[in-house]
Amino acid sequence: MHILIHQGSAKLPKTTKITIIIDVIRAFTVAHYAFLQGIKRIMLAETVEQAFQIKMENPDFLLAGEVDGLPIEGFDLDNSPYHISQKSLAGKTLVQKTTNGVRATLNCLTSEHLFVTGYTNAKITAQFVKENFKNAKQNSVTIVASHPSGDDDLACAEYIKSILDGDRISAKKVIERIKHSHAAKKFYEKNASFLREDIDLCAKELDTDFVMKVNKNDEMPMIERVNVW
Repeated sequence: MHILIHQGSAKLPKTTKITIIIDVIRAFTVAHYAFLQGIKRIMLAETVEQAFQIKMENPDFLLAGEVDGLPIEGFDLDNSPYHISQKSLAGKTLVQKTTNGVRATLNCLTSEHLFVTGYTNAKITAQFVKENFKNAKQNSVTIVASHPSGDDDLACAEYIKSILDGDRISAKKVIERIKHSHAAKKFYEKNASFLREDIDLCAKELDTDFVMKVNKNDEMPMIERVNVW
């Protein structure tokens, strides 16, 4: 299969059959932990106003996300994987709004198969795509590092590409790039909005049995948990 890496959350110049959106710090690490904590589905909101409108119509839904990395006033949750890992969310619906990951995903809805991931679920996502599309030689895969200049997302994108190519990059090198990326820097400073624990979770590969795929068939795009076995 033909594999292309793209950086940024803008619309792609060309639609590919399979697209993998990456947001390591922190949107899709949050999404991964949300599913681990029992979330049923994650709806993707384009704007803060849309998220609040959904909440007004569905009071039991939980809002999570950020604008420019900072918590959104009135949201139930921020964009911290550490915070969400401490919650019991069984059966709940999450509505997510983020600056890069969600925006990039909404700009790739024309892709036939659309997946999202952080580093935590990168290996299983790559393996799932490789296994399920291995016989389709004409398939093209675009891996989107959603942060326009973030080495954390780019490192993860190159890691996924290496698995698809069969030429594995060392996970240790990927973890080092995530932890030393510009996006991670503020998490090591004294700032109440950014937790060092978040980077620890973002840079930890988890052994889980599902991928996160975007369902575009409903009225609103949503991430769903798809078991791999």
